[in-house]
Amino acid sequence: MPGQVAFVIWRESVEALLVIGILNAWLARQADPTFARRGRRFLWGGVAAGLGLAVVLGGVLMGFSEALPDEAQDYFQTGMVLIAAALILQMIFWLRRHGRSLKRDLEEGLEQARRDARHWSLLVLAMLAVAREGSETVVFLYGILAVEPAEAGTVGAIVLGFAAALLTYWLLQVGSRRLSWRLFFRATEIMLLFLALSLVMTGIEHLVSLGLIPGLTGPLWNSSFLIDDSGTVGGLVSALTGYRARPDLLAFLVYGGYWILVVWGLSRATARIEKAA
Repeated sequence: MPGQVAFVIWRESVEALLVIGILNAWLARQADPTFARRGRRFLWGGVAAGLGLAVVLGGVLMGFSEALPDEAQDYFQTGMVLIAAALILQMIFWLRRHGRSLKRDLEEGLEQARRDARHWSLLVLAMLAVAREGSETVVFLYGILAVEPAEAGTVGAIVLGFAAALLTYWLLQVGSRRLSWRLFFRATEIMLLFLALSLVMTGIEHLVSLGLIPGLTGPLWNSSFLIDDSGTVGGLVSALTGYRARPDLLAFLVYGGYWILVVWGLSRATARIEKAA
């Protein structure tokens, strides 16, 4: 579980840093130093506002969950696990469609803001970027922690995730000739797809335990002699990929159906991008 937490914090923080970096780089290119200096105040004000919104969302989720009866909490947490998986998939498909034009679209909006002398546009853009990534992170982490309560290493995993994000962003900036943003997002896209699958598998198992859907059969096979999903290493693999050492028919169908739908959806999204290019 700490591994999932660190990965989510790392990936989402890098996305937020990318947008902030684009905004800051655009300000650095402005000929008017007064405009740039004032713009940076609005930029960092937007970052602070976005973080505040994400913290508020986290507090609302925790407060709402704790106010529910125990039985209702099980249903709520199961729903949040599946919502987190759906949000991860939505984010992947959105980035696949808009990732190539993200920088251009941002800079076009900033140029319009500069012509209209609207510094507040910087605040809004930064706030929305940070709030979007922050709120997604809150939902993802809630879904992960709903599966397994927070462990002693959770805080350390959060700190590690932030530190890794800062290091990754710096490496991608200074080594842009050798390290590709495109390659980075494609690799982490695959990791996110596996994480979403892990949450889907867990959510389905919760639905079975709540009696909302039936389990279909007993275990189809047992591969625990290769990787035991109840062990330390196997548990990490299971948490990050959805691997099950003793899957039943329902788990097998969910696993296979998930990849069929994801590959089909991504192929269609890529085809539309190439057709529009």
